[in-house]
Amino acid sequence: MEYSSFYKSVLDQDRCAVVLCNLQHEIVYMNEAAAVNYAKWGGKELLGKSLLNCHNVHSNEMIKQVVDWFAVAEDHNIVFTHHNPKQNKDVYMVALRENGKLIGYYEKHEFRNLETMQLYDLY
Repeated sequence: MEYSSFYKSVLDQDRCAVVLCNLQHEIVYMNEAAAVNYAKWGGKELLGKSLLNCHNVHSNEMIKQVVDWFAVAEDHNIVFTHHNPKQNKDVYMVALRENGKLIGYYEKHEFRNLETMQLYDLY
């Protein structure tokens, strides 16, 4: 059984922006939340483009430094990159690996606001 549709569904259902990049810093996937979050910069039109084109020189240096750190050891897998107080969210870079080998990275946003959805509100 092929499980890739399960993995993709996890990302697609995430309410936070998720942007996946390969080691050449090309954006290979973004979920709908990311497309909406980055709409003023092109949204889904960013697919296939360099993430480095979306950041300033200092940020690009930091991105490259984190990717280099990921490559050093298999247990180097997550880095907190900043907190956005306006949106009350933390942003991370996370390594993507296949059999331990670094194949890319992703940006993960985690909002720190209390959930407003009611428990088990099915109806």
